[in-house]
Amino acid sequence: MARSVVPVDLFNPGQVFACLGLMELAEQLIGPTMGGFVWQAHDESEFVLECEAEDDPLATVLRFLAEAEVRSLVPPNADLTTEKWSVSSLGLGRFDAFPVPQPESPASLPAVLSARGVEVIVASWGDARVRDRISTGRDALKFWGGSGGYPGAALLRDALDLARDQLEDASERPFDVARPQSSSFRFDWRRDYVPLDAGFSLNEHASMAPQGYPVVEILAAIGLSHARPERQSKLRYRYGVVGHAAPLGQAHLGLLPAAILRAGLGGSPLPFDRRAFIMQLDWPGQENQARCITSVFEETIQ
Repeated sequence: MARSVVPVDLFNPGQVFACLGLMELAEQLIGPTMGGFVWQAHDESEFVLECEAEDDPLATVLRFLAEAEVRSLVPPNADLTTEKWSVSSLGLGRFDAFPVPQPESPASLPAVLSARGVEVIVASWGDARVRDRISTGRDALKFWGGSGGYPGAALLRDALDLARDQLEDASERPFDVARPQSSSFRFDWRRDYVPLDAGFSLNEHASMAPQGYPVVEILAAIGLSHARPERQSKLRYRYGVVGHAAPLGQAHLGLLPAAILRAGLGGSPLPFDRRAFIMQLDWPGQENQARCITSVFEETIQ
């Protein structure tokens, strides 16, 4: 049995989503996995991941990402491709199931991460209501702008390319891997800002790029595969974590399966210790285009 412990900021939604992404990948790469959040009074927190096999779950996930190729997934007979953005496309056969409603533009095509004979589909940004088509009705949590713009598969490829050379040494604090990043999924709010609030726009300074956190962005996108925060409005979401208070670095009890942590992310009432948070968003540019997280506060659970 192997265990990994990752420092996490519970007030950073992207890092919380990324913890679920670690768990989702570990289950696909290794096998049955248990996990949970552990916190202290001063909001120093950890995510604990435990697998039945002897493979270190975090190291296994980071090795997979370091080797992974990104392609877009295209439904049968669809005139869609991401070749324009130098992302190759994988076409499905006539009788293959497509994971989301057929998108109207390449921007919403799912991505496939492939390495060591394993394929991982990342499709949350395309999992939304589409008129006259069957869908799950879940919120896509697509914060970057433009339905016909830059594809999610290309954003994932870009984030991986930024992080690859640092993944081998990222096992201590993977969520702190930082690189200049011109565009992202906007899950880690340390990178984002609203120009009107900041008093300037980086669009006017071509030589500058905000500091992004590509490992968080990659894992957060994967973590949303089977779980979403609760949408309260376009600019307000509620998310939760399940775990317990304990001294950091000590043995942890009460780890839970992925299904429980997924339900906890959506704020479902559960018979376990949990915490809930509200994330507030704003429009960094034109209204109803891109959104970015501007503040997070903890909600009292009754």
